[in-house]
Amino acid sequence: MRVGTLPGRKVLVTVAAAALASTGLAACGSGSGGGNSNTVTIWSSIDQPVQDGLKKKLVSELKADNSKITIKWQKVENINQLIITKIQAGDTPDIALVPQPGVVSQMKSLGAVKPLDGVVSKDELSSYLPGAADFSKFDGKTYGLIVSMNIKGLVFYNKPWFTQKGYTAPTDMAGLVTLADKIKSDGTAPWCFGIESDTATGWPATDWIENILAKQSGADVYKDWVTHKVKFDSDDVKKAFDTFDQLLLTDGNTYGGSKAIVSTNFANTGNPMFQSPPKCGLWEQGSFAPSFLPKSVLANQDQNIGVFGLPPESAGGDNPVELGGDSMTMLNDTANVKKVVKLLAATEIGEDAAGSSSFISPHKDFDASKYPNELTRDMVKVATGATTTVFDASDQMPAAVGSGSFWKQVTAWIAGQTTEDKMLKAIDDSWPAS
Repeated sequence: MRVGTLPGRKVLVTVAAAALASTGLAACGSGSGGGNSNTVTIWSSIDQPVQDGLKKKLVSELKADNSKITIKWQKVENINQLIITKIQAGDTPDIALVPQPGVVSQMKSLGAVKPLDGVVSKDELSSYLPGAADFSKFDGKTYGLIVSMNIKGLVFYNKPWFTQKGYTAPTDMAGLVTLADKIKSDGTAPWCFGIESDTATGWPATDWIENILAKQSGADVYKDWVTHKVKFDSDDVKKAFDTFDQLLLTDGNTYGGSKAIVSTNFANTGNPMFQSPPKCGLWEQGSFAPSFLPKSVLANQDQNIGVFGLPPESAGGDNPVELGGDSMTMLNDTANVKKVVKLLAATEIGEDAAGSSSFISPHKDFDASKYPNELTRDMVKVATGATTTVFDASDQMPAAVGSGSFWKQVTAWIAGQTTEDKMLKAIDDSWPAS
């Protein structure tokens, strides 16, 4: 689900994507170095600057160790589809960075990935953010480890305006409602919000629902929802939708009105915050979102852009934070491949990438001074302040739901074409039988 280089499964599901995937198939050629080869092959679909930074540090560490290993790191299109196809063809890399735990599970079912337990030390695993080392853990074994992450549930704002108005970041969900009401009473629409994204229209709304559910009901309910043990028409999920309704669909709460949400492109949604005066006060998105803002804003982003995380249900209480990202998987377990896997799991692997790209480390003790600006460091504080982390729910659900009925039904509901009860039933009914 990638929109261009956006994280996760939020992608334009088009014929063009399929064409890109087939192009990737032709381009990859022979994958694994295999046997005792000194060449270790890596495939990923991450942003080129992130890949370049990770490779630079990896090669540097190998050189410092006088290793004879050569890294062949290839950027491929739509690795989620490509890696399964290549596994079936018997032509795979040694290591693949995969953005969906569900795909890692498929790879495991095909017998194509090796457990990372024993390859990556317990000390290194303990350096991950709480819960983050478990995103691709199946049957008690770890088959994937996140290398580069994005943070969900961030609320951006116009810092000078926010400060001048005397607003402060809320500490609980009730405080978020109060802040939105205060912004509206002061004459500004509280929320900048749009969900249009071509054939992926709806995903910004599903991200909202996922984050609210995690905050209100906790990580265990969230994880059971991912597997449909908790249904969409359950009380917990209904509560999340009702909170979303209150925050974003109440008259006057969204710039342009609730009817404009479906037709407003998600990437342009934050721009009105920086008009004079601002047309909306708050913009919820992921850590990649500031890149969509005007160049004039980004030129001085630390002074112009503020951020806080969606707050927990109760101040000081359980505070899950939703993440996305690309997880390293090991398809061959030669000594050379294991050595590279260990290095990719190390806290320091992102030090070169952090200063020159959108890279964010999943390690809680990563040196934050390596990030290029205060805005990134503030976003990271949201993740490091989590009591636990959860992975993007729709990216883990069956595609028929996560990038199908969930998007479509939420969009219809926001547009006023269906009721909440009918929407929830339709999503539940669309869940595959097996």
